[in-house]
Amino acid sequence: MLAPGAGYRGAGMTEWWRGSVTYQIYPRSFQDSDGDGVGDLPGITARLDHVAALGVDAIWLSPVFTSPMADMGYDVSDYTDVDPLFGTLADFDAVLARAHALGLRVIIDQVLSHSSDQHPFFRQSRSDKVNDRSDWYVWADALPDGSPPNNWISVFGGSAWEWDTRRRQYYLHNFLASQPDFNFHNPLVQDWLLGVMRFWLERGVDGFRLDTVNFYFHDASLRPNGAAVRLENRPAVNPYEMQDHRHSKTRPENIAFLERMRALLDQYEGRAMVGEVGEAPDRAVQVMAEYTTGARLHMAYSFDMLGNHFNAAHFRSRIETFFKAAPGGWPAWAFSNHDVIRHVSRWAAFGAPDDLARLAAAMLFSFQGSVCIYQGEELGQTETEIEFDELTDPAGIRFWPEYKGRDGCRTPMVWDASAAGGFTTGRPWLPVKAAQRARNVAAQPPQRARNVAAQAGVAGSVLETYRGLLALRRATPALRVGGSRFLDLPEPLLGFVRGDGAGAVLCLYNLGKLPVSLDLSGAGAIIGPANARVVAGQVQLGALGWVWLAATPAADATVCAPAGAPRRRAG
Repeated sequence: MLAPGAGYRGAGMTEWWRGSVTYQIYPRSFQDSDGDGVGDLPGITARLDHVAALGVDAIWLSPVFTSPMADMGYDVSDYTDVDPLFGTLADFDAVLARAHALGLRVIIDQVLSHSSDQHPFFRQSRSDKVNDRSDWYVWADALPDGSPPNNWISVFGGSAWEWDTRRRQYYLHNFLASQPDFNFHNPLVQDWLLGVMRFWLERGVDGFRLDTVNFYFHDASLRPNGAAVRLENRPAVNPYEMQDHRHSKTRPENIAFLERMRALLDQYEGRAMVGEVGEAPDRAVQVMAEYTTGARLHMAYSFDMLGNHFNAAHFRSRIETFFKAAPGGWPAWAFSNHDVIRHVSRWAAFGAPDDLARLAAAMLFSFQGSVCIYQGEELGQTETEIEFDELTDPAGIRFWPEYKGRDGCRTPMVWDASAAGGFTTGRPWLPVKAAQRARNVAAQPPQRARNVAAQAGVAGSVLETYRGLLALRRATPALRVGGSRFLDLPEPLLGFVRGDGAGAVLCLYNLGKLPVSLDLSGAGAIIGPANARVVAGQVQLGALGWVWLAATPAADATVCAPAGAPRRRAG
């Protein structure tokens, strides 16, 4: 049994984040209130009732800070103000007040590893080598032949070093050249960034989602990175994937700064941080574990469940690996966000979109840890096919057509079946398309058909399934904070028991295309929505079937075998 997270205080709200469900809002695409085609803060306020009705605990707002928008707000030029595109600080306060009135916590993005090149501090830093902020960013001399200081590569491709003619030096940018990296080896930089966080804590936010939390520190000696171990014999689409980034990120010095951040948040009751870990698959979960052990981050997530893997062994291994490495740590799991193809399209080869959406929701909401869902996934929303001339994402523009970027998952929220999906009265910044084609399957139902108005109150719809599952998770301590005991079922079956006392829940999933039956012991009635039948002590799971059952902690399952064949046990 994987133990429940240490330190849980039951009904106390200080640790509200443990076992919580957070709804990510991408502000540009949630709701436009003024007809300019771009979502904004007043639009978010107007739509918060929908989020509250889902039964989530918190919202996460992607950046709304002042920005030239080279990377859609992840290039900040003023950390303590709102970009006019989204509204004002007063509009932000209105979102905060309405969310709190509805019982929702508010987590905001903090992009601390780098700023925009339009930030006043970078403008000052690049002016010469002797100003007060000359070492607030990472500067280095060219090699004698004029080439960059080392071989580090940017996430967006090409060298991570950009030449600056004023200083006649290179500066480091792990992302776009217009996103220079802060120098965290300078204590004044750390102090200032902690001051930014304090500003928003004083304003009343409940916590932070920390963008690229493992990118803060670099190797001060600028040692070159080696080659990554790859299974493919041909080059990657993005050369970043061909390098082992041991010296350019995830440095040991990072731990002390995480502890400084935690000390700051501990001065405020009921605040929490969740960190995004962008690391190689063979190290990501271990970094999550390290970063949430002790007085560091409250939660962390990686891209381990945001990829193409769709099998029982993968999901089980991620959860077990985390809790083995960090028995007192706490993960956050997600299947979709603003950086990846929506999971219903990503896993389209495994079944019909709505069946996949419901199965994925049932799995995610039963995993040990906290959960983050992305706007539109509660509708079973699919990835939008974006044409090259519609792109805004710099990564998509650079690597087209082998990588089409992130715009396909960032298209506007669909509220109704009108031309712009109820998102705007103007022309949306990214299209809301009437129809689209998913990977490896025939044409999907129209994107606009997957809207809130069409699904609200309709029994069995993806939206109502989300609402039902979230209500049950919220009401069931075993699902929020209980430990996990996995059953040794064969692929494509995933099974585990949550909780180790009264109120335990047996969770069973069929990730395959063929029906399967299992004999049960120690399990009772179905609780909540399900795609299964229980008859005479046997559960029947159809293709992409799933069920939650009231159970004893010793609940077990046996895959039914043909007559005369041995039965395979689990547990």
